[in-house]
Order: sequence, then C-alpha cells, then structure tokens
Amino acid sequence: MNSVYRSETGRDQVQARYRELLERWPDGTRRLRVPTREGETFVVNCGPGDAPPVVMLQGSGANAAMWLPDVEAYAQRLRLYAVDVIGEPGASAPSRPSLGSAAYAEWLDDVLDGLNLERAALVGVSLGGALALDYAVRRPQRVDRLVLLAPSGIGRQRAGFLAKAVLLQLLGDRGRRRLLSSALGVRADHAGPHDQELGEFALLVFKHFQPRLDRVPLADDTTLAGLVPPTLVIAGAQDSMLDSKDTARRLSACGPNVEMRLLPDTGHYLPGQAQAVLDFLTKPAHHP
Repeated sequence: MNSVYRSETGRDQVQARYRELLERWPDGTRRLRVPTREGETFVVNCGPGDAPPVVMLQGSGANAAMWLPDVEAYAQRLRLYAVDVIGEPGASAPSRPSLGSAAYAEWLDDVLDGLNLERAALVGVSLGGALALDYAVRRPQRVDRLVLLAPSGIGRQRAGFLAKAVLLQLLGDRGRRRLLSSALGVRADHAGPHDQELGEFALLVFKHFQPRLDRVPLADDTTLAGLVPPTLVIAGAQDSMLDSKDTARRLSACGPNVEMRLLPDTGHYLPGQAQAVLDFLTKPAHHP
C-alpha cells in the first residue's frame, strides 16, 4: 500500500478523481513520468513548445489539479511542467525526504534533467514555494525567475494551527470542511465554480491522505539575502497558517530583486493571480 494514504481504497478514490480532473486540461497536454533518485515523478506538460519553460510545484495535500483554474491562461504563453511533488497525493512516488536537507533539490535536479530543461522559471505554492526557494538558492544557475505564492519557509508558521488541524480531522467530514475553510480563508458561499470543485476534491484528499505534520524549516537571513533570480512573492495578509506580514518584513531586506505583494483581504488561498504571474514571467529581462 502507498504509505501516504490511510487505505488502498482511499488512494484509489483520490487517484480516480484526479484523473478525471486532468482530462479538463488543454488539448495536447502530455502526461510524463520522469525517473528520479526518489522514485518516479509525474509531470503534466502543456503549452507552446517555443514558450518559456515554467516548472510548477503545488502545495502540501495537493497535486497538479490545483492549477486547473488558471491553466488555460498560462498555457497560452508558457510551456508548463506541473510537477507532482513526491510524498503528496499526486501520481509521484511516496518518498518524503527530510525537509531542509539537500534531498529535494537533488530530486528537482533529476526532474529538470529528465525533462531536458537546463534552466526554467519556478512557480511554487505554500510547501511548493519553500521547495522552489530552496532550489533557487542552491541552484541559481538553473532558475530563470521565481514566483512564490503564499510560500512556507519564510514567515513564521502560526502557532496552534497543526493542533487545530488534528482536532478538526477527528470530527470527520464536518471537521475537514471547517479546516479547509479556515486554512484557505475561502467561504463556501464566496467560492467560484472551480474553487467549489477543487474544494470538494481537497475534502476527498484529506479524508484519505496522511499529510506531513513536521514544520517547514525557515530560511535564514543569509539564504534570503543570497537569492539571485528575479523573484515575485504574493501572499495574503489574512493567512491563518503563515505569518505573511513576517514574510513581507523578512523579504523587504532582499533589495529590488524581490517584489513582494501582500494582499490585504486574502488568506492562504490566492485566487485571481494568474495575470500578475504571467506578466512577471513574460516581461523582458532587464540587462543593466
């Protein structure tokens, strides 16, 4: 049995729904399986072959389906490689290396090599943001630009959220629904069609998936100061999981290479940011 799930039946239900959501990606989308030192990694690829390549890393408890609301817009101008992070409820290997070690960067080396990408932009959400930041610091020569959306690993994780998550899980479907609303900062009656659909998928995932409960290590000041690629960071000031004001404060010392946008009335979930991401990833490079 895949050890990141509570049962084989639950795993099969999640994967079946995941495959249905992948059918909604643009025509010409390819599903790739890349061998790595951590096991096989699943990648969803679409967009023009001559467009700038962008590697996308989802957050914890998610998979490439999370990009569905924006994939049509992105695929018009970018060559997307949506990577299912290992150890998460996607179609990649269940391996979970130590967070903060070099293991995830080495895994991404294998992924980029397997995709024949010498360099690419990285877009990461939450845990995926922490992994993208870590890779950009360790491998600046391979990262063209960096976009971090509600990234873990910079601002403090809010005390008590993990304990609350465990307690709400004990309340079954009702608790998971409250947890999702609290974590993402999205009320069901304010959600759009894609949000509702993906919200229901997230509830299915967390009914059967066993998330990592260890904290994401915080990048130190020297690491942040050494960030080389042009970087866009977008976070919600009302994030219940992460202290986004602390994220903004720490990044303010990184100079003009890092653009920080703190959205005042937004939580951990950041809808409607596709245009900002597209503009950043496609603007002409500045050569001093």
